[in-house]
Amino acid sequence: MKAFSHPALAVQKEKPLIYTAHSKHSYYYRSQISKFVLEQDGVPLNPFMIFEYFLTDSVERDVVREANNNLVRRSDEVWVFGPVSDGVLAEIIQAKEQHKPVRYFAIIKSRSIEEIDTNAVVLEDDVAEYRSQL
Repeated sequence: MKAFSHPALAVQKEKPLIYTAHSKHSYYYRSQISKFVLEQDGVPLNPFMIFEYFLTDSVERDVVREANNNLVRRSDEVWVFGPVSDGVLAEIIQAKEQHKPVRYFAIIKSRSIEEIDTNAVVLEDDVAEYRSQL
């Protein structure tokens, strides 16, 4: 019997699973964010690529939130892109409680992504008082 062959069987390098936390304000950058993680040798777990924006409200939001929490739990790291919203802050807190590395990135002029220090992270107005939890 002839052995099955496919290019996917030759690329078996283990890579870290990266949960990409970003608010709805970065929704339109979801593909760029996933591309960036792939280029950094990670595997993106991008909630906006997996669930769109709460599956256009076709399921209860808590079902999607719970799914996102499971992705955070299974990820190796959490990378935060753009401004931090209340939902993103919840994901950061969960990651820190689980002792996962959290890194922060800015999307510069819609073209490039650069890692930033926590002092440079922008928080949305409703969570600005929680900067110490980054």
